Amino acid sequence: MPYFPDRRIEGAGPYASEYFMRLAAAAATIDSAAITAAGELIARTVAAGRRIYSCGNGGSAAIANHLVCDCLKGIRTDTAIRPKVYSLSTTVETITAIVNDIGSEQMFSFQLESLGEAGDLLIAISSSGASPNIVRTLELARTLGMGTIVMTGFAGAPSRQLADVSLHVDCENYGIVEDLHQSLMHILAQYTRHTHLQHPEKLGMLKF
Repeated sequence: MPYFPDRRIEGAGPYASEYFMRLAAAAATIDSAAITAAGELIARTVAAGRRIYSCGNGGSAAIANHLVCDCLKGIRTDTAIRPKVYSLSTTVETITAIVNDIGSEQMFSFQLESLGEAGDLLIAISSSGASPNIVRTLELARTLGMGTIVMTGFAGAPSRQLADVSLHVDCENYGIVEDLHQSLMHILAQYTRHTHLQHPEKLGMLKF
């Protein structure tokens, strides 16, 4: 998909119109079967009582942290399930100690070495797919016998090749990629809750 913006656009309104058009086009590039597979992997992890870990850098860190909120608070609302979800991006004290004493590439993997176990799930978020700390964590998760989901954009390599499920956005604009990663996070959290509601037909009447 062409880089956006690929020309000067005068006015925030017209810029927004073009942005939303590109957002819809980028959304159409996400593989629906991969979203289904991600939903199934999350469901199996939750049903088994295993833990879900998330991680990301920058804006992706915000999505990783937001994922915890929507899974712990959102999914539990009006359901009987209790997902165990943790963000490796939120531990500022631990992260800064690792970066300072060991190196930035291990800021997530060092944590996961102590916390992760076979049967757990890692959800990694990286717009480029090339961040060394994300790649290293995906590699470690595989070694530990964990399941892996990755959300990427741009070329997405090598992360999208390392994960069990790749949710790839074919776009070269960080805002659009992050918007759609946020949407995917919401979709997966809300779908998980939806499947455990006693009366899913009343979903629109309930607060998430």
